[in-house]
Amino acid sequence: MSRINITDTTNLLSKLTLRRAWNAAKVLGSFYLSRLTGKPVQWGYPVSISFEPTTSCNLRCPECPSGLRAFTRPTGMLENQFFRQTIDEMHKELLYLIFYFQGEPYLNPAFLDMVQYAASRKIYTATSTNAHYLNDENARKTVESGLDRLIISIDGTTQEVYQQYRVGGRLDKVIEGAKNIVKWKKTLNSSKPFVVFQFLVVKPNEHQIEEVKQLAKDVGVDDVWFKTAQIYDYEKDPNQLIPTIDKYSRYKKKGDVYEPKNKLANHCWKLWHANVITWDGLVVPCCFDKDAQHQLGNLKEMSFRETWNNEAYKMFRKQLMNSRKNIDICSNCSEGTKVWG
Repeated sequence: MSRINITDTTNLLSKLTLRRAWNAAKVLGSFYLSRLTGKPVQWGYPVSISFEPTTSCNLRCPECPSGLRAFTRPTGMLENQFFRQTIDEMHKELLYLIFYFQGEPYLNPAFLDMVQYAASRKIYTATSTNAHYLNDENARKTVESGLDRLIISIDGTTQEVYQQYRVGGRLDKVIEGAKNIVKWKKTLNSSKPFVVFQFLVVKPNEHQIEEVKQLAKDVGVDDVWFKTAQIYDYEKDPNQLIPTIDKYSRYKKKGDVYEPKNKLANHCWKLWHANVITWDGLVVPCCFDKDAQHQLGNLKEMSFRETWNNEAYKMFRKQLMNSRKNIDICSNCSEGTKVWG
Protein backbone atom coordinates (compact mmCIF):
# COMPACT_ATOMS: atom_id res chain seq x y z
CA MET A 1 0.00 0.00 0.00
CA SER A 2 1.47 3.31 -1.08
CA ARG A 3 2.13 6.58 0.58
CA ILE A 4 0.65 8.59 -2.29
CA ASN A 5 -2.84 7.98 -3.61
CA ILE A 6 -3.59 9.63 -6.95
CA THR A 7 -7.25 10.37 -6.19
CA ASP A 8 -6.48 11.85 -2.78
CA THR A 9 -3.51 13.85 -4.06
CA THR A 10 -5.53 15.21 -6.99
CA ASN A 11 -8.25 16.25 -4.58
CA LEU A 12 -5.71 18.07 -2.39
CA LEU A 13 -4.20 19.87 -5.38
CA SER A 14 -7.67 20.92 -6.51
CA LYS A 15 -7.83 23.15 -3.41
CA LEU A 16 -4.75 25.07 -4.52
CA THR A 17 -5.37 28.66 -5.62
CA LEU A 18 -2.82 31.16 -6.90
CA ARG A 19 -2.89 32.93 -3.55
CA ARG A 20 -2.36 29.70 -1.60
CA ALA A 21 0.43 28.62 -3.94
CA TRP A 22 2.18 31.98 -3.61
CA ASN A 23 1.81 31.83 0.17
CA ALA A 24 3.31 28.32 0.24
CA ALA A 25 6.24 29.48 -1.90
CA LYS A 26 6.91 32.37 0.50
CA VAL A 27 6.77 30.07 3.52
CA LEU A 28 9.12 27.56 1.92
CA GLY A 29 11.53 30.29 0.83
CA SER A 30 11.65 31.83 4.30
CA PHE A 31 12.30 28.41 5.89
CA TYR A 32 15.31 27.71 3.70
CA LEU A 33 16.59 31.27 4.09
CA SER A 34 16.37 30.82 7.84
CA ARG A 35 18.38 27.60 7.65
CA LEU A 36 20.96 29.26 5.41
CA THR A 37 21.46 32.32 7.60
CA GLY A 38 20.85 30.70 10.97
CA LYS A 39 18.35 33.46 11.79
CA PRO A 40 14.57 33.00 11.76
CA VAL A 41 12.80 34.70 8.87
CA GLN A 42 9.04 34.22 8.42
CA TRP A 43 7.16 35.10 5.25
CA GLY A 44 3.56 34.20 4.58
CA TYR A 45 1.02 32.40 6.77
CA PRO A 46 0.41 28.74 7.64
CA VAL A 47 -0.20 26.30 4.83
CA SER A 48 -1.67 23.89 7.37
CA ILE A 49 -3.23 24.15 10.82
CA SER A 50 -4.50 21.69 13.40
CA PHE A 51 -7.73 22.73 15.09
CA GLU A 52 -8.84 20.89 18.22
CA PRO A 53 -12.57 19.99 18.30
CA THR A 54 -12.40 18.79 21.91
CA THR A 55 -10.11 17.44 24.62
CA SER A 56 -12.71 14.86 25.67
CA CYS A 57 -12.29 11.19 24.80
CA ASN A 58 -14.22 7.99 25.41
CA LEU A 59 -11.11 5.79 25.63
CA ARG A 60 -8.18 5.57 28.06
CA CYS A 61 -5.11 4.91 25.95
CA PRO A 62 -1.98 4.64 28.14
CA GLU A 63 0.23 7.14 26.27
CA CYS A 64 -2.40 9.82 25.63
CA PRO A 65 -3.14 12.81 27.90
CA SER A 66 -6.81 12.70 26.91
CA GLY A 67 -7.06 9.03 27.74
CA LEU A 68 -5.20 9.44 31.01
CA ARG A 69 -7.20 12.57 31.93
CA ALA A 70 -3.79 14.10 32.59
CA PHE A 71 -4.20 17.66 31.24
CA THR A 72 -3.42 20.68 33.37
CA ARG A 73 -5.26 22.85 30.82
CA PRO A 74 -9.07 23.05 30.78
CA THR A 75 -11.12 20.49 28.90
CA GLY A 76 -13.93 21.60 26.64
CA MET A 77 -15.50 21.84 23.18
CA LEU A 78 -14.59 24.08 20.25
CA GLU A 79 -17.38 26.58 19.60
CA ASN A 80 -18.76 26.72 16.08
CA GLN A 81 -18.84 30.51 15.90
CA PHE A 82 -15.24 30.92 17.09
CA PHE A 83 -14.13 28.30 14.57
CA ARG A 84 -15.89 30.09 11.71
CA GLN A 85 -14.38 33.45 12.67
CA THR A 86 -10.89 31.96 12.67
CA ILE A 87 -11.37 30.17 9.35
CA ASP A 88 -12.76 33.37 7.81
CA GLU A 89 -9.52 35.12 8.75
CA MET A 90 -7.19 32.37 7.51
CA HIS A 91 -8.88 30.62 4.60
CA LYS A 92 -7.37 32.57 1.71
CA GLU A 93 -3.88 31.26 2.48
CA LEU A 94 -4.84 28.04 4.26
CA LEU A 95 -4.72 24.83 2.20
CA TYR A 96 -4.98 22.02 4.75
CA LEU A 97 -6.98 21.71 7.96
CA ILE A 98 -6.17 18.88 10.35
CA PHE A 99 -9.31 18.63 12.44
CA TYR A 100 -7.89 17.00 15.55
CA PHE A 101 -5.26 17.47 18.23
CA GLN A 102 -6.31 15.77 21.45
CA GLY A 103 -9.61 14.04 22.16
CA GLU A 104 -12.24 12.37 19.96
CA PRO A 105 -13.63 14.83 17.36
CA TYR A 106 -17.05 13.20 17.05
CA LEU A 107 -17.82 14.01 20.70
CA ASN A 108 -18.26 17.64 19.64
CA PRO A 109 -21.90 17.93 18.48
CA ALA A 110 -20.99 20.67 16.00
CA PHE A 111 -17.99 18.82 14.53
CA LEU A 112 -19.45 17.90 11.14
CA ASP A 113 -21.04 21.35 10.76
CA MET A 114 -17.57 22.84 11.17
CA VAL A 115 -16.11 20.38 8.66
CA GLN A 116 -18.79 21.42 6.18
CA TYR A 117 -17.98 25.09 6.73
CA ALA A 118 -14.27 24.53 6.07
CA ALA A 119 -15.12 22.49 3.00
CA SER A 120 -17.26 25.38 1.72
CA ARG A 121 -14.12 27.52 1.92
CA LYS A 122 -12.35 24.99 -0.35
CA ILE A 123 -9.95 23.88 2.39
CA TYR A 124 -8.72 20.28 2.43
CA THR A 125 -10.02 18.73 5.65
CA ALA A 126 -8.71 15.70 7.53
CA THR A 127 -9.60 14.16 10.87
CA SER A 128 -8.66 11.18 13.02
CA THR A 129 -11.14 9.14 15.04
CA ASN A 130 -11.37 6.02 17.15
CA ALA A 131 -14.54 5.31 15.10
CA HIS A 132 -16.81 4.45 18.03
CA TYR A 133 -19.33 7.12 16.93
CA LEU A 134 -19.52 6.26 13.23
CA ASN A 135 -23.03 4.91 13.38
CA ASP A 136 -25.07 4.86 10.19
CA GLU A 137 -26.33 8.43 10.57
CA ASN A 138 -22.94 9.93 11.43
CA ALA A 139 -21.31 8.01 8.59
CA ARG A 140 -23.79 9.47 6.10
CA LYS A 141 -23.30 12.98 7.52
CA THR A 142 -19.53 12.54 7.36
CA VAL A 143 -19.62 11.76 3.66
CA GLU A 144 -22.09 14.59 3.05
CA SER A 145 -19.95 17.08 5.00
CA GLY A 146 -17.25 17.09 2.34
CA LEU A 147 -14.54 15.71 4.64
CA ASP A 148 -11.53 14.87 2.49
CA ARG A 149 -9.63 12.39 4.67
CA LEU A 150 -10.78 10.15 7.52
CA ILE A 151 -8.10 8.41 9.58
CA ILE A 152 -9.46 5.53 11.65
CA SER A 153 -7.29 4.30 14.53
CA ILE A 154 -7.27 0.52 14.56
CA ASP A 155 -4.44 -0.84 16.68
CA GLY A 156 -5.24 -4.53 16.58
CA THR A 157 -7.10 -7.12 14.52
CA THR A 158 -8.53 -9.00 17.51
CA GLN A 159 -10.31 -7.56 20.53
CA GLU A 160 -7.72 -9.03 22.90
CA VAL A 161 -4.86 -7.20 21.20
CA TYR A 162 -6.79 -4.03 20.30
CA GLN A 163 -7.85 -3.32 23.89
CA GLN A 164 -4.30 -3.54 25.24
CA TYR A 165 -3.67 -0.05 23.86
CA ARG A 166 -7.19 1.21 23.09
CA VAL A 167 -8.32 0.73 26.67
CA GLY A 168 -12.12 0.71 26.90
CA GLY A 169 -12.55 0.35 23.15
CA ARG A 170 -14.39 -2.22 21.04
CA LEU A 171 -12.89 -3.43 17.80
CA ASP A 172 -16.28 -4.49 16.43
CA LYS A 173 -17.47 -0.86 16.71
CA VAL A 174 -14.41 0.33 14.78
CA ILE A 175 -14.96 -2.15 11.96
CA GLU A 176 -18.69 -1.39 11.87
CA GLY A 177 -17.96 2.35 11.66
CA ALA A 178 -15.49 1.87 8.82
CA LYS A 179 -17.98 -0.27 6.92
CA ASN A 180 -20.66 2.40 7.38
CA ILE A 181 -18.38 5.02 5.81
CA VAL A 182 -17.50 2.73 2.89
CA LYS A 183 -21.21 1.97 2.37
CA TRP A 184 -22.25 5.62 2.29
CA LYS A 185 -19.42 6.57 -0.06
CA LYS A 186 -20.78 4.01 -2.51
CA THR A 187 -24.42 4.97 -1.91
CA LEU A 188 -23.73 8.67 -2.44
CA ASN A 189 -21.26 7.98 -5.26
CA SER A 190 -18.57 9.96 -3.45
CA SER A 191 -14.81 9.55 -3.73
CA LYS A 192 -14.44 11.28 -0.35
CA PRO A 193 -13.40 10.92 2.33
CA PHE A 194 -10.17 9.05 1.62
CA VAL A 195 -10.37 6.41 4.37
CA VAL A 196 -7.23 5.22 6.14
CA PHE A 197 -6.73 2.52 8.74
CA GLN A 198 -3.97 3.87 10.99
CA PHE A 199 -2.13 1.19 12.95
CA LEU A 200 -0.08 2.43 15.89
CA VAL A 201 2.66 -0.18 16.08
CA VAL A 202 3.42 -1.22 19.67
CA LYS A 203 4.90 -4.38 21.10
CA PRO A 204 1.51 -6.08 21.83
CA ASN A 205 0.28 -5.71 18.23
CA GLU A 206 3.39 -5.83 16.03
CA HIS A 207 2.63 -9.45 15.07
CA GLN A 208 -0.62 -8.30 13.40
CA ILE A 209 0.89 -5.95 10.81
CA GLU A 210 0.10 -8.24 7.87
CA GLU A 211 -3.32 -9.07 9.29
CA VAL A 212 -4.42 -5.42 9.39
CA LYS A 213 -3.50 -5.05 5.72
CA GLN A 214 -5.86 -7.91 4.88
CA LEU A 215 -8.56 -6.49 7.18
CA ALA A 216 -8.35 -3.17 5.34
CA LYS A 217 -8.94 -4.94 2.02
CA ASP A 218 -11.86 -6.90 3.44
CA VAL A 219 -13.53 -3.76 4.84
CA GLY A 220 -12.82 -1.71 1.71
CA VAL A 221 -10.85 1.22 3.12
CA ASP A 222 -8.42 3.05 0.84
CA ASP A 223 -5.10 2.58 2.63
CA VAL A 224 -3.26 1.44 5.76
CA TRP A 225 -0.70 3.63 7.49
CA PHE A 226 1.65 2.44 10.21
CA LYS A 227 2.54 4.94 12.90
CA THR A 228 5.35 4.87 15.43
CA ALA A 229 4.28 5.33 19.04
CA GLN A 230 5.36 8.21 21.27
CA ILE A 231 6.35 6.87 24.69
CA TYR A 232 6.60 9.43 27.48
CA ASP A 233 8.90 7.46 29.78
CA TYR A 234 10.80 6.00 26.83
CA GLU A 235 14.00 5.32 28.77
CA LYS A 236 12.35 2.59 30.86
CA ASP A 237 9.16 1.94 28.83
CA PRO A 238 7.11 0.82 31.87
CA ASN A 239 4.08 -0.22 29.76
CA GLN A 240 6.27 -2.37 27.48
CA LEU A 241 5.03 -0.67 24.32
CA ILE A 242 8.22 -0.07 22.31
CA PRO A 243 8.13 -2.59 19.43
CA THR A 244 10.93 -5.05 18.81
CA ILE A 245 10.81 -4.33 15.05
CA ASP A 246 13.25 -1.43 14.66
CA LYS A 247 11.50 0.01 11.59
CA TYR A 248 8.41 0.78 13.67
CA SER A 249 10.16 2.29 16.69
CA ARG A 250 10.99 5.93 17.41
CA TYR A 251 13.63 4.73 19.86
CA LYS A 252 16.83 2.72 19.89
CA LYS A 253 18.35 0.71 22.69
CA LYS A 254 21.47 2.11 24.31
CA GLY A 255 22.68 -0.09 27.11
CA ASP A 256 19.78 -0.75 29.44
CA VAL A 257 17.70 2.24 28.31
CA TYR A 258 16.12 3.64 25.16
CA GLU A 259 16.81 6.97 23.47
CA PRO A 260 15.08 8.74 20.54
CA LYS A 261 16.44 8.09 17.07
CA ASN A 262 15.94 11.72 16.05
CA LYS A 263 19.15 13.72 16.26
CA LEU A 264 17.24 17.01 16.69
CA ALA A 265 18.90 19.35 14.20
CA ASN A 266 18.31 23.05 14.97
CA HIS A 267 15.48 23.55 12.49
CA CYS A 268 11.87 22.39 12.16
CA TRP A 269 9.66 22.82 9.11
CA LYS A 270 6.50 22.76 11.24
CA LEU A 271 7.33 26.08 12.92
CA TRP A 272 7.23 27.74 9.51
CA HIS A 273 4.30 26.14 7.70
CA ALA A 274 1.89 24.93 10.42
CA ASN A 275 0.59 25.37 13.95
CA VAL A 276 -2.00 24.12 16.41
CA ILE A 277 -5.06 25.91 17.83
CA THR A 278 -6.68 24.46 20.94
CA TRP A 279 -10.43 24.29 21.48
CA ASP A 280 -10.31 27.49 23.57
CA GLY A 281 -8.17 29.51 21.14
CA LEU A 282 -4.63 29.01 22.39
CA VAL A 283 -1.96 28.93 19.68
CA VAL A 284 0.84 26.43 20.34
CA PRO A 285 3.84 25.46 18.18
CA CYS A 286 2.96 21.91 17.17
CA CYS A 287 1.17 18.68 18.07
CA PHE A 288 3.86 17.68 20.58
CA ASP A 289 2.76 20.44 22.93
CA LYS A 290 -0.23 18.40 24.05
CA ASP A 291 -0.78 20.28 27.30
CA ALA A 292 -0.31 23.74 25.69
CA GLN A 293 2.71 24.66 27.81
CA HIS A 294 4.20 26.90 25.09
CA GLN A 295 1.40 29.37 24.47
CA LEU A 296 2.33 31.73 21.64
CA GLY A 297 -0.95 33.58 21.55
CA ASN A 298 -4.66 33.53 22.30
CA LEU A 299 -7.07 34.04 19.41
CA LYS A 300 -9.77 35.16 21.82
CA GLU A 301 -7.57 38.20 22.50
CA MET A 302 -5.81 38.91 19.19
CA SER A 303 -6.08 38.03 15.50
CA PHE A 304 -4.15 35.13 14.03
CA ARG A 305 -2.11 37.43 11.80
CA GLU A 306 -0.98 39.37 14.87
CA THR A 307 -0.14 36.14 16.66
CA TRP A 308 1.82 34.53 13.82
CA ASN A 309 4.44 37.28 13.83
CA ASN A 310 4.38 38.34 17.48
CA GLU A 311 7.40 38.42 19.78
CA ALA A 312 6.56 35.08 21.41
CA TYR A 313 6.61 33.31 18.04
CA LYS A 314 9.83 35.05 17.01
CA MET A 315 11.52 34.07 20.27
CA PHE A 316 10.39 30.44 19.99
CA ARG A 317 11.71 30.12 16.42
CA LYS A 318 14.97 31.72 17.51
CA GLN A 319 15.30 29.36 20.48
CA LEU A 320 14.62 26.38 18.23
CA MET A 321 17.35 27.41 15.78
CA ASN A 322 19.85 28.03 18.57
CA SER A 323 19.30 24.95 20.73
CA ARG A 324 16.37 22.75 19.84
CA LYS A 325 17.43 19.94 22.18
CA ASN A 326 16.73 22.22 25.14
CA ILE A 327 13.05 22.63 24.23
CA ASP A 328 11.12 20.00 26.17
CA ILE A 329 8.47 19.23 23.54
CA CYS A 330 11.20 18.66 20.93
CA SER A 331 13.06 16.04 22.96
CA ASN A 332 10.56 13.29 22.04
CA CYS A 333 9.81 14.45 18.50
CA SER A 334 9.26 11.85 15.77
CA GLU A 335 10.53 14.00 12.90
CA GLY A 336 12.38 11.78 10.46
CA THR A 337 11.05 8.53 11.94
CA LYS A 338 7.59 8.23 10.36
CA VAL A 339 6.57 4.96 8.72
CA TRP A 340 3.98 4.80 5.94
CA GLY A 341 3.71 1.21 4.82
